[in-house]
Amino acid sequence: MEVSQVRTKERVADHGEVLTGKREVNAMLDLVKQETERIDSRFLEPACGDGNFLTVILERKLAVVEKRYGKSQLDFERYAVLAVSSIYGIDILADNVHECRRRLFEIFDADYTRLFKAAAKEGCREAVRFILERNIIWGDALTLNTVGEKPDHIVFSEWSPVNGSMLKRRDFTFSELLRHEEAMQVPLFPGLENEEQLPLFSDLGEGVFIPTPVREYAPVHFMEIARVGE
Repeated sequence: MEVSQVRTKERVADHGEVLTGKREVNAMLDLVKQETERIDSRFLEPACGDGNFLTVILERKLAVVEKRYGKSQLDFERYAVLAVSSIYGIDILADNVHECRRRLFEIFDADYTRLFKAAAKEGCREAVRFILERNIIWGDALTLNTVGEKPDHIVFSEWSPVNGSMLKRRDFTFSELLRHEEAMQVPLFPGLENEEQLPLFSDLGEGVFIPTPVREYAPVHFMEIARVGE
Protein backbone atom coordinates (compact mmCIF):
# COMPACT_ATOMS: atom_id res chain seq x y z
CA MET A 1 0.00 0.00 0.00
CA GLU A 2 1.39 3.37 -0.98
CA VAL A 3 1.87 5.77 1.93
CA SER A 4 0.54 9.31 1.57
CA GLN A 5 3.21 11.97 1.16
CA VAL A 6 0.98 14.59 2.83
CA ARG A 7 -0.13 14.43 6.46
CA THR A 8 -2.41 17.47 6.46
CA LYS A 9 -3.02 20.36 4.11
CA GLU A 10 -2.24 22.72 6.99
CA ARG A 11 1.27 21.28 7.42
CA VAL A 12 1.90 21.67 3.71
CA ALA A 13 0.66 25.27 3.74
CA ASP A 14 2.44 26.29 6.94
CA HIS A 15 5.70 24.39 6.61
CA GLY A 16 5.89 23.01 3.07
CA GLU A 17 5.93 19.47 4.48
CA VAL A 18 5.75 16.81 1.79
CA LEU A 19 7.11 13.37 2.72
CA THR A 20 9.46 11.58 0.35
CA GLY A 21 8.48 8.03 -0.56
CA LYS A 22 10.75 5.03 0.12
CA ARG A 23 11.35 4.35 -3.56
CA GLU A 24 12.42 7.93 -4.23
CA VAL A 25 14.60 7.94 -1.09
CA ASN A 26 16.48 4.83 -2.21
CA ALA A 27 16.87 6.11 -5.76
CA MET A 28 18.34 9.40 -4.55
CA LEU A 29 20.65 7.77 -2.01
CA ASP A 30 21.88 5.34 -4.65
CA LEU A 31 23.45 8.35 -6.37
CA VAL A 32 25.90 8.45 -3.45
CA LYS A 33 25.68 4.76 -2.59
CA GLN A 34 29.33 4.43 -1.59
CA GLU A 35 28.98 7.20 1.00
CA THR A 36 25.77 5.77 2.46
CA GLU A 37 27.62 2.50 3.09
CA ARG A 38 30.69 4.10 4.68
CA ILE A 39 30.25 3.78 8.43
CA ASP A 40 31.76 7.14 9.39
CA SER A 41 30.52 9.23 6.45
CA ARG A 42 28.52 12.13 7.93
CA PHE A 43 25.13 13.20 6.60
CA LEU A 44 23.02 16.21 7.51
CA GLU A 45 19.37 16.55 6.47
CA PRO A 46 18.42 20.21 7.18
CA ALA A 47 14.68 19.48 6.88
CA CYS A 48 14.65 15.88 8.05
CA GLY A 49 10.94 15.47 8.74
CA ASP A 50 10.39 12.24 10.63
CA GLY A 51 13.49 10.69 9.11
CA ASN A 52 12.66 9.09 5.79
CA PHE A 53 16.17 9.74 4.44
CA LEU A 54 18.09 9.34 7.69
CA THR A 55 16.49 6.01 8.58
CA VAL A 56 17.50 4.47 5.25
CA ILE A 57 21.04 5.81 5.61
CA LEU A 58 21.29 4.23 9.06
CA GLU A 59 19.90 0.93 7.78
CA ARG A 60 22.57 0.85 5.09
CA LYS A 61 25.36 1.70 7.51
CA LEU A 62 24.25 -0.87 10.09
CA ALA A 63 24.08 -3.55 7.40
CA VAL A 64 27.78 -2.91 6.76
CA VAL A 65 28.54 -2.92 10.50
CA GLU A 66 26.79 -6.26 10.92
CA LYS A 67 28.52 -7.81 7.92
CA ARG A 68 31.96 -6.75 9.16
CA TYR A 69 31.60 -6.91 12.93
CA GLY A 70 28.47 -8.90 13.73
CA LYS A 71 30.42 -11.76 15.33
CA SER A 72 32.03 -9.50 17.95
CA GLN A 73 29.69 -7.69 20.33
CA LEU A 74 32.22 -5.03 21.32
CA ASP A 75 33.17 -4.28 17.73
CA PHE A 76 29.52 -4.16 16.66
CA GLU A 77 28.73 -1.78 19.53
CA ARG A 78 31.64 0.54 18.74
CA TYR A 79 30.90 0.77 15.04
CA ALA A 80 27.12 0.90 15.40
CA VAL A 81 27.51 3.86 17.77
CA LEU A 82 29.86 5.47 15.25
CA ALA A 83 27.29 4.93 12.48
CA VAL A 84 24.56 6.58 14.55
CA SER A 85 26.89 9.46 15.45
CA SER A 86 27.43 10.22 11.76
CA ILE A 87 23.76 11.11 11.13
CA TYR A 88 22.41 14.64 11.73
CA GLY A 89 19.05 16.26 11.19
CA ILE A 90 17.15 19.50 11.77
CA ASP A 91 13.41 19.98 11.65
CA ILE A 92 11.18 22.89 12.59
CA LEU A 93 8.35 20.66 13.86
CA ALA A 94 8.78 19.12 17.32
CA ASP A 95 6.75 16.00 16.55
CA ASN A 96 8.97 15.25 13.56
CA VAL A 97 12.09 15.57 15.69
CA HIS A 98 10.77 13.17 18.33
CA GLU A 99 9.59 10.70 15.71
CA CYS A 100 12.89 10.84 13.81
CA ARG A 101 14.85 10.13 16.98
CA ARG A 102 12.49 7.27 17.85
CA ARG A 103 12.73 5.67 14.42
CA LEU A 104 16.52 5.88 14.34
CA PHE A 105 16.83 4.40 17.82
CA GLU A 106 14.46 1.55 17.01
CA ILE A 107 16.43 0.67 13.87
CA PHE A 108 19.62 0.44 15.93
CA ASP A 109 17.95 -1.39 18.82
CA ALA A 110 16.24 -3.95 16.59
CA ASP A 111 19.57 -4.99 15.06
CA TYR A 112 21.41 -4.87 18.38
CA THR A 113 18.80 -6.96 20.21
CA ARG A 114 18.49 -9.46 17.36
CA LEU A 115 22.22 -10.08 17.31
CA PHE A 116 23.02 -10.15 21.03
CA LYS A 117 19.68 -10.70 22.77
CA ALA A 118 20.07 -10.72 26.58
CA ALA A 119 23.76 -9.77 26.29
CA ALA A 120 22.82 -6.37 24.82
CA LYS A 121 23.83 -3.57 27.19
CA GLU A 122 21.71 -0.68 28.40
CA GLY A 123 24.84 1.49 28.41
CA CYS A 124 25.09 1.14 24.65
CA ARG A 125 21.42 1.99 24.22
CA GLU A 126 21.85 5.03 26.47
CA ALA A 127 24.79 6.20 24.38
CA VAL A 128 22.73 5.96 21.19
CA ARG A 129 19.80 7.82 22.74
CA PHE A 130 22.12 10.58 23.94
CA ILE A 131 23.76 10.96 20.52
CA LEU A 132 20.37 11.18 18.83
CA GLU A 133 19.30 13.89 21.28
CA ARG A 134 22.39 15.86 20.25
CA ASN A 135 22.27 15.11 16.52
CA ILE A 136 18.57 15.44 15.67
CA ILE A 137 17.68 19.02 16.53
CA TRP A 138 14.44 20.96 16.83
CA GLY A 139 15.43 24.03 14.88
CA ASP A 140 15.18 26.18 11.78
CA ALA A 141 17.93 25.61 9.22
CA LEU A 142 17.18 29.00 7.66
CA THR A 143 17.67 31.08 10.82
CA LEU A 144 20.34 28.66 12.16
CA ASN A 145 18.59 28.77 15.54
CA THR A 146 16.76 26.26 17.70
CA VAL A 147 12.99 26.48 18.10
CA GLY A 148 11.16 26.75 21.40
CA GLU A 149 10.81 29.06 24.38
CA LYS A 150 14.48 30.15 24.30
CA PRO A 151 15.84 30.04 20.75
CA ASP A 152 19.61 29.81 20.54
CA HIS A 153 22.29 28.89 18.04
CA ILE A 154 21.99 25.39 16.63
CA VAL A 155 24.95 23.41 17.96
CA PHE A 156 26.12 20.12 16.50
CA SER A 157 28.46 17.65 18.19
CA GLU A 158 31.29 16.01 16.30
CA TRP A 159 32.01 12.48 17.57
CA SER A 160 35.50 11.23 16.72
CA PRO A 161 36.82 7.76 17.61
CA VAL A 162 40.07 7.77 19.59
CA ASN A 163 42.11 4.71 20.56
CA GLY A 164 39.50 2.11 19.77
CA SER A 165 36.65 2.42 22.26
CA MET A 166 37.06 6.11 23.14
CA LEU A 167 35.01 8.94 21.65
CA LYS A 168 35.97 12.61 21.62
CA ARG A 169 33.16 15.16 21.43
CA ARG A 170 33.54 18.68 20.08
CA ASP A 171 30.59 21.08 19.76
CA PHE A 172 30.27 23.55 16.87
CA THR A 173 27.63 26.13 16.05
CA PHE A 174 25.87 25.50 12.77
CA SER A 175 26.69 29.06 11.70
CA GLU A 176 30.40 28.37 12.20
CA LEU A 177 30.17 25.23 10.09
CA LEU A 178 28.43 27.18 7.33
CA ARG A 179 31.17 29.80 7.50
CA HIS A 180 33.55 26.92 6.87
CA GLU A 181 31.52 26.03 3.78
CA GLU A 182 31.71 29.58 2.45
CA ALA A 183 35.46 29.77 3.04
CA MET A 184 35.95 26.51 1.16
CA GLN A 185 33.62 27.71 -1.64
CA VAL A 186 32.13 24.22 -1.89
CA PRO A 187 29.06 22.63 -0.29
CA LEU A 188 29.73 21.39 3.24
CA PHE A 189 27.41 18.43 3.42
CA PRO A 190 27.29 15.23 1.36
CA GLY A 191 24.49 15.85 -1.13
CA LEU A 192 22.65 13.89 -3.72
CA GLU A 193 23.67 15.96 -6.71
CA ASN A 194 27.43 16.25 -6.29
CA GLU A 195 29.78 13.49 -5.18
CA GLU A 196 32.60 16.02 -4.75
CA GLN A 197 30.99 17.67 -1.74
CA LEU A 198 32.82 17.72 1.58
CA PRO A 199 31.50 16.04 4.74
CA LEU A 200 30.35 17.71 7.95
CA PHE A 201 33.25 19.03 10.07
CA SER A 202 35.77 18.51 7.26
CA ASP A 203 38.93 20.62 7.22
CA LEU A 204 40.21 19.32 3.89
CA GLY A 205 40.79 21.08 0.59
CA GLU A 206 42.36 24.27 -0.69
CA GLY A 207 42.02 27.48 1.29
CA VAL A 208 41.64 25.47 4.47
CA PHE A 209 39.38 26.96 7.13
CA ILE A 210 39.10 24.95 10.33
CA PRO A 211 35.90 25.67 12.29
CA THR A 212 36.35 26.63 15.94
CA PRO A 213 34.53 24.46 18.50
CA VAL A 214 32.49 26.20 21.20
CA ARG A 215 33.30 23.38 23.58
CA GLU A 216 35.55 20.33 23.72
CA TYR A 217 35.31 17.27 25.93
CA ALA A 218 37.97 14.83 27.04
CA PRO A 219 37.79 11.45 25.29
CA VAL A 220 35.65 8.92 27.14
CA HIS A 221 34.55 5.33 26.55
CA PHE A 222 31.72 5.34 24.04
CA MET A 223 29.32 3.81 26.58
CA GLU A 224 30.02 6.63 29.04
CA ILE A 225 29.25 9.62 26.83
CA ALA A 226 25.71 10.07 28.16
CA ARG A 227 26.99 10.19 31.75
CA VAL A 228 29.58 12.90 31.13
CA GLY A 229 27.47 14.93 28.69
CA GLU A 230 25.02 17.71 29.38
